[in-house]
Amino acid sequence: MDEKIASARKEVLVELVKMAQKRGMKGSKGTWKEFLSVFDKKFGSSLSDPTRRSTDALAAFLNTFSQKDDLKFFDKVMRCHSNRDAVEQFKEKSEEVESPEQRLVRLTLEHPQYPFDYSFPSLEERLVRLTLEHPQYPFDYSFPSLEEGWLVTKLSKKLKTMRSTALIAIDCEMVLCEDGTEALVNVCVVDRNLKVKLNELVNPNKAVADYRSEITGLTAKHLDGVTCSVADIQKSMKKLLSHGAILVGHSLNNDLQVLKLDHARVIDTSLIFKYENGASFRRPSLNNLCKAVLGYEVRKNGAPHNCLDDACAAMKLVLAKIEGCDNAIPLVHEDVPEIERSKLLLHGIPTNVPSEELHKIVPGDFAIEIKPNIKTRREKYSAFAIFKNQQEANLAFENINENQDKDTSGRPQKCISFQLDSGMTGSLYVRKMARDDVIGQVSSMKRSFQDEEATGESKKLKVEQAVGEQNKGGSDLCDGHLEEIERLKQELKQRDQEISSLNKIIVALARKQGL
Repeated sequence: MDEKIASARKEVLVELVKMAQKRGMKGSKGTWKEFLSVFDKKFGSSLSDPTRRSTDALAAFLNTFSQKDDLKFFDKVMRCHSNRDAVEQFKEKSEEVESPEQRLVRLTLEHPQYPFDYSFPSLEERLVRLTLEHPQYPFDYSFPSLEEGWLVTKLSKKLKTMRSTALIAIDCEMVLCEDGTEALVNVCVVDRNLKVKLNELVNPNKAVADYRSEITGLTAKHLDGVTCSVADIQKSMKKLLSHGAILVGHSLNNDLQVLKLDHARVIDTSLIFKYENGASFRRPSLNNLCKAVLGYEVRKNGAPHNCLDDACAAMKLVLAKIEGCDNAIPLVHEDVPEIERSKLLLHGIPTNVPSEELHKIVPGDFAIEIKPNIKTRREKYSAFAIFKNQQEANLAFENINENQDKDTSGRPQKCISFQLDSGMTGSLYVRKMARDDVIGQVSSMKRSFQDEEATGESKKLKVEQAVGEQNKGGSDLCDGHLEEIERLKQELKQRDQEISSLNKIIVALARKQGL
């Protein structure tokens, strides 16, 4: 450990010391402040900010630790950094002569959404480099890789390991537990040849609130007698991912969270395909991606997921990309079931705001369903406000007297600032479940059809009447008005995007300052 400490960069040493402070860890010369009182007779503990201390002082403190558990913890922190650095350095050095597999790892790392889903503790400098094109997405949250029960795979910096083209695809299914977290219940892994390497049911070891049978295809009966645990799966994954294997999956970050697995070389199929209109923040569903790229559906609408099929689909998508499928895919509006449109998503809710208080913040008559929070260290949570129908949900959204913006997928949302009876103040976001243009298209089609039935008028007649009215006013004038309206619409859209970006920056800065 002494050699590792000596060779570590200052930012890594600073993190180690901060971690030791946060955990109240003591070496042979006490805590960090107690150590400074002895180490530095001039300033002592009055200058306790690790970032303002020399590398020698930081290393000297860390080398006072000799307990096995302490050394094991420090080694885990340094392994996280080492893995990330190895991948980042290899990415920069190998871009001109990289393999197709490594190129997809690079595309995953460089995607603007990557820092949101795969960021790790105290790598802010690297995340800034990855998100230079999108400054409105600052460092937000990280995998709790250093918590007990997490496995951080060891990645050798040897060139042979970093050049490995071995591919392993994975898919997991989760259930909702009574404590609000998600637990792994099914995992499938296939290799490059679609050979099954792992296909296991997993005991959640917690009281289950919802088996999500419509998605997982599982019930309590399926898990009777299952003894396999997450730790058992981690052992299997450790073997499969040795020697530099690349882990493949669709929205893979969700699988890594529930597996409690930190692996540096990843390809996320939801991040490596480009849309025709350049909508880089849209993440296609696996089903729509398979339809666009592979020409088949993974599942019919409403059918439960199949772990094995989904893992194979992710691998096929990567192989298609490697074999030259680099065309932009059409932007498909994801179908949102009507029952889902009767909900509003409330997110960014401070954890100290009880769910029952949400009725005082958001208008309308609705039931609350808390979304599971698998990132247990986060200071925010999310919930669904469930209304009787879509009309009531839309009315509640319209009654929120705040500026409207859009999330990264174009769905309308508003930020509400509130003050509770207790005096507590804060803010949260309220978001619709579908884009307005999609809802508008559906509702206008319904209205058109209903109007046609009621009046008996044909579409042709309506169009002729509309054209006639247009001609009465002068077609040139009308065309000019239409152009002006279109220009103003584009200007408003651009301003909405700017306001949305600024709001996100403000919220992120407030979080960092603990406001």
